[in-house]
Amino acid sequence: MTDRRIAALLVAAALLGTAGVSAAPDGPPATQPATAALDERLHRQRAQIIARASAFLLTRQDRDGAWAGETGPGITAIVTRALADVPEIGPRHPAVQRGVAFVERFAHEDGGVYGAGGLLKSYETSVALAMFARVDRDRFAARIQAARDFVKALQWDEGEGRSIDDPWYGGAGYGRHARPDLSNTQVMLQALRDSGLPESDPAYRKALVFVQRCQMLGEHNDQPFARGSTQGGFIYTAANGGESKAGTLPDSAELRSYGSMTYAAFKSMIYAGLQADDPRIAAALDWIGRHWTLDYNPNMPEAQSREGLFYYYVVFARALEAFGRDEITDARGRRHNWRAELIRKLAGLQQDDGGFRNEADRWFEGRPELASAYALLALQATEETETK
Repeated sequence: MTDRRIAALLVAAALLGTAGVSAAPDGPPATQPATAALDERLHRQRAQIIARASAFLLTRQDRDGAWAGETGPGITAIVTRALADVPEIGPRHPAVQRGVAFVERFAHEDGGVYGAGGLLKSYETSVALAMFARVDRDRFAARIQAARDFVKALQWDEGEGRSIDDPWYGGAGYGRHARPDLSNTQVMLQALRDSGLPESDPAYRKALVFVQRCQMLGEHNDQPFARGSTQGGFIYTAANGGESKAGTLPDSAELRSYGSMTYAAFKSMIYAGLQADDPRIAAALDWIGRHWTLDYNPNMPEAQSREGLFYYYVVFARALEAFGRDEITDARGRRHNWRAELIRKLAGLQQDDGGFRNEADRWFEGRPELASAYALLALQATEETETK
């Protein structure tokens, strides 16, 4: 069964490839106007990338149902979630069901889904929650509710003795005793949204308090590290005086905002109900326009600029999908069809075996299972609204 599915995906990819689809790493010249809708060639190119990446991932599954299972349930949950959304595979495919079964082995009576030691409780439970919700909401209704309750209980709030004035308030970390950060917070919010939790739930409102404190925008951020800042982008965490994985601005002590966290926060603010005319959204969108690129994680120091690149592609795509606009105008007035540019970029990065790898091996992106799943998730977010 699995071998036939892999062969079918590879045949489909080959047929698409003979239909005039080529892997072009670069987008159209900046002088060309962007178009709102994807043309047929880009639709075929997108389908080819997905087919080849899916076939690659099917060949990488271990006998126990895992992908990179020695790392715990997280990568398997992400891969399973991505494959479940591929029409030619879907939630009922044996590989998806084996992936689900592997993740279920890490379920605990407290509602969490996490590996030994519980270091990544919030993160692993969140990606498992998103997986369960995509595979079968009815079948996993009880597990979904338990996982929701678990990650919400880990969110820093009054339950941990943190008031709204505390910089930790509303954020999520890796586990109960880990300080909160924007990455874990957005993963939690993504999972809650994917599981169908309504926007009115207090978890979103609390998270927004933390998210806005990660924005380098002194006018709307009450934290000392953001005083006077007009950047508009976001840093890694507001906790403990603020921290950016990008360091500080050149010739300045001001914390430096960067791409992956800016798109993660932009998406999270939309999920929490902020509208396009909100000054926090407007400032983030202005930052995006000033740092538009898919070549690297923007505004990171050059030596780090490819670290977490595929994670960047996922939050980029999901943020702009949530924003609901087909085009973004950059600071020079050039219009960008973000879907088309992302498809072209990923086409150029796909390797001969159909997988993706990040040579800047940080945050497990050197593992082709994770990088390939991230690429799939990013491409799935490029599906045009009217076709969903």
